[in-house]
Parts: sequence; C-alpha cells; structure tokens
Amino acid sequence: MQIIEINTEFIKIDQLIKYAGIVGNGSDVKLMILDGLIRVNGELCTQRNKKIRDGDLVEIEDYDTLQVKGIGKPCLSKN
Repeated sequence: MQIIEINTEFIKIDQLIKYAGIVGNGSDVKLMILDGLIRVNGELCTQRNKKIRDGDLVEIEDYDTLQVKGIGKPCLSKN
C-alpha cells in the first residue's frame, strides 16, 4: 500500500494516479476506469473526475492500493 499525502481538500482520481507515478497521462486512467480496474473504498469507480479525499482507499487491480492522507492527519492504515 502506498500512502499519498495531499494538502488540499480532495484530489481527482486521474490526478492522484498520475501523481503516484502509476500512469503518465489522464487518458491512461480513463482506460483503466473503462476496463473496471479501479475501486474506491471497495466500490467500482466509473468516474474519471471522482473526488478522492483524506482516508479514501483507491485499489488498482493487479497493481497496488493507494491510501490518501491529508497533511497533518494520522494515517488510517490497519497494517
């Protein structure tokens, strides 16, 4: 699990996945969403502009899970 820190109220899912270095551009994220490879907090993500907030878990099939953490807030991971 990767912990991604943000200093804003939210980050859009395509920006998050690019920021994490998983893809190079937003069109790759769009294809991942269309292929059903991304879940947010256990639910299939169907929106490219989905807002991801502190504490959200983004699971990318066959890759990794990203936990979003607002700066100055404790990590919610149960590992």
